[in-house]
Amino acid sequence: MACNISADHKPHAVCIPTPAQSHIKSALKLAKLLHDKGFHITFVNTEFNHRRLLKSRGPDSMKGLPDFRFESIPDGLPPSDDSVTQNTCAICEASRKNLLGPFNDLLDRLNDTASSDNPPVTCIVSDGFMPVAIDAAAMHEIPIALFYTISACSFMGTKQFRALKEKGLTPLEDESFLTNGYLDKVVDWLPGMRDIKLRDLPSFVRTTDPNDYMFNFCVECAERASEGSAVIFHTFDALEQEVLNDFYSMFPHVYAIGPLQLLLNQMQEDDLNSIGSNLWKEEVECLQWLDSQKPNSVVYVNFGSVAVATKQQLIEFGMGLVKSGHPFLWIIRPDMIAGDCAILPPEFTEETKDRCFISSWCPQEEVLDHPSVGGFLTHCGWGSTIESISSGVPMLCLPFAGDQQTNCRYTCTKWGIGMEIDSNVKSDNVEKLVRELMEGDRGKKMKDKATEWKKLAEEASGPTGSSTMNLDKLVKEVLLSRRKTCDV
Repeated sequence: MACNISADHKPHAVCIPTPAQSHIKSALKLAKLLHDKGFHITFVNTEFNHRRLLKSRGPDSMKGLPDFRFESIPDGLPPSDDSVTQNTCAICEASRKNLLGPFNDLLDRLNDTASSDNPPVTCIVSDGFMPVAIDAAAMHEIPIALFYTISACSFMGTKQFRALKEKGLTPLEDESFLTNGYLDKVVDWLPGMRDIKLRDLPSFVRTTDPNDYMFNFCVECAERASEGSAVIFHTFDALEQEVLNDFYSMFPHVYAIGPLQLLLNQMQEDDLNSIGSNLWKEEVECLQWLDSQKPNSVVYVNFGSVAVATKQQLIEFGMGLVKSGHPFLWIIRPDMIAGDCAILPPEFTEETKDRCFISSWCPQEEVLDHPSVGGFLTHCGWGSTIESISSGVPMLCLPFAGDQQTNCRYTCTKWGIGMEIDSNVKSDNVEKLVRELMEGDRGKKMKDKATEWKKLAEEASGPTGSSTMNLDKLVKEVLLSRRKTCDV
């Protein structure tokens, strides 16, 4: 199957992510893949995140290419410190209330100024948690593909939120239900998710408020998925086959396209390599430090772009890593510690000066691919999880919120490549698990299993793999469905 796109009729995809680091990163990768398929790309960030990208990567990185351009629109939020991640609830509320007008104006402007260098907009590729893009696509009568940057199993959990509420399982009666064993209740009727417990579902089910904004926002986004021309998941068939099979019966067009980085590795477009998505400046010196370490000896620690810890948790993690005896690379964002600076005690610095590297941000995929890295201590965000799978690196999992609980459950129980850290973080437990990960029999089994999943991910993203074929189908069946220049 091949689509021959006429140079005179270049399709134009407008890509708009949820205004958050992991969503931007995944959306930009998908946009690059579409560009490789012959699409003109307009990538839309909020003004806040556009400024952050300019600050972290420099102005040249945001110039794009003649047929890969960046635009920005206001999010309507009050001005804030651009070195700190915006509040998740505030982002979602602002996206829902404030972005439709500016986004529509941008689409109109792109169409009004259409030329051979800027063809008319022919489709939208939107984050699935940006419902305003669905409205905009309907108003402009163009296809829209909804891209969910979370795992398929996490989205399935989210899609059952209304049913969970109707069955009286959420909201919780009071906060005692968080600790009295109620969350261990098995929910045995969720499609494709056998033996799942309430605690393993996306954390918004744990609310005690029937009017909880994030819970209701997730309900809206999940239910509006049927309005999209296509549903895309950043995963691959073998990894989440059971859940995906149920989605194939729910929606007419579902595409598992991932891991995105492995698909990008098949591309020949070197010009796109300079276009990055990190909202913090990458400290690449950590790669040089990794070069000096022994193979499979380093624990990589990163809790993502949103998770916030307490100062005491930071200390417990730090001392656990120290006592493990293993070298480690630890990413500590400037805004990671709630209400305080991320300062470790003097004894930590003294005991680890020869075997640790602490950085504020890094090129994560290069780190995970480095031969010195033997394990990943992670918050289990989906971007980090699938990147670790792509690199064949086993994980220690400490989920904080959102979809991370679901990713942790599948990582540790179904896929066999992780162990969970108790949320009541203690240094002795951290030390024990790090040693088991890096030295123990269980760690070895996890490493072997991670290597197996890496191989399956590489097969899916290879020239004849399922994800490669699904990307081609997405282009032909949906994004070019209203054009006459596609030859089969």
